[in-house]
Amino acid sequence: MNRTTRKLLRILNLYDAAVDIKHRLARTEAKYLSLYSQFVHKGDLCFDIGANIGRMTKILLKLNTSVVAVEPQAYCMKKLKKKYAHDTNVILIQKALGGSEGQVQMMLSDAHELSSISKDWINSVQASGKFSTSRWNKTVTVPVVTLDNLIQEYGKPAFVKIDVEGYEYEALKGLSQPVRTVCFEFTSVFLDSAVKGIKHLSQIASVRFNYCVWPHQTRLVLSTWITSDQICEILRAQRDRQTVGDVYAQFDI
Repeated sequence: MNRTTRKLLRILNLYDAAVDIKHRLARTEAKYLSLYSQFVHKGDLCFDIGANIGRMTKILLKLNTSVVAVEPQAYCMKKLKKKYAHDTNVILIQKALGGSEGQVQMMLSDAHELSSISKDWINSVQASGKFSTSRWNKTVTVPVVTLDNLIQEYGKPAFVKIDVEGYEYEALKGLSQPVRTVCFEFTSVFLDSAVKGIKHLSQIASVRFNYCVWPHQTRLVLSTWITSDQICEILRAQRDRQTVGDVYAQFDI
């Protein structure tokens, strides 16, 4: 899907539906089910941080889990409530994740999946030429919750997925205890944030790492899980490649 097509679909309010069709044709959901089934089991609690309009929440529910879906954007929360307001296996929280409780400014994009709290991330992706047609023209104040406080209120999750457009490290800073598996997005044009996130997790408890890269985001690259230093070295080698992917961290618990 080229930039012109994406822009037109957004104007017509058809972009989300088009992405859903694209995923069905590519069997993306089935591939994620296969990947996530390695990490979660029936009855597990999962956190979907940066839930957006609920695609990953849907996948996690199909694995017979319960989900705490955290999303600060009003537009996306409206979509989530339409889908899950009456689902007893889903808890919806309209907040952002951070290193401490409070409030923060969020820059809203004309593409809701690109809205971000991180000005540095926005500047980095714009400077790289990525998302060059996107604009962040509106700012809103959103409340912030930490992972530790979510755990205190809802219980310890088996799986935490974090996709918050450059704010992943700040979200991870709110975690001070091991959970079974954490997955968070990285981009090579904003790599220092991912490295800091990895280092933070490695200070909590014994942990091993793996990763996926787009467009093969449902396939782990490594056959063997590795140390924080090893994964950081691999990611640094991606710095000039316009790479986007997910880091997976498994704690030894």
